[in-house]
Amino acid sequence: MSLSLDSLWKMSDAELLAAYYDVRRQYAERKFARDTQRARLEWQRAKAFAATSGGVTERKNVVETSEELGRKGQEVREMTRDLDLLRVDVDLITMMFQLRGGIAPTDVRAEESSDGENKEDGV
Repeated sequence: MSLSLDSLWKMSDAELLAAYYDVRRQYAERKFARDTQRARLEWQRAKAFAATSGGVTERKNVVETSEELGRKGQEVREMTRDLDLLRVDVDLITMMFQLRGGIAPTDVRAEESSDGENKEDGV
């Protein structure tokens, strides 16, 4: 979603709340899709590892050099980028509520760190 500061500032509270709802819903849907793709990729990596003969190092090398798995990994990274951009939109709308002096929607969310673990962060 492409949001501009001017258009958000000119929106009524009801429109701003509707925009917040839409962006949060998109965020949840895309996060689910990304997490599903990530799990599917890990399953395919494990399957390729188990199907390959040889030692552990040889198996890991086969999995890491697989072009198909690499392409799917890139798709997951692109989905993560899109998810991060949606998160920025959510944060922008929340800031608009705060700047107007209204009650900002608050949520306790789990954000992912770079190593894939979740951390709790209050907004």
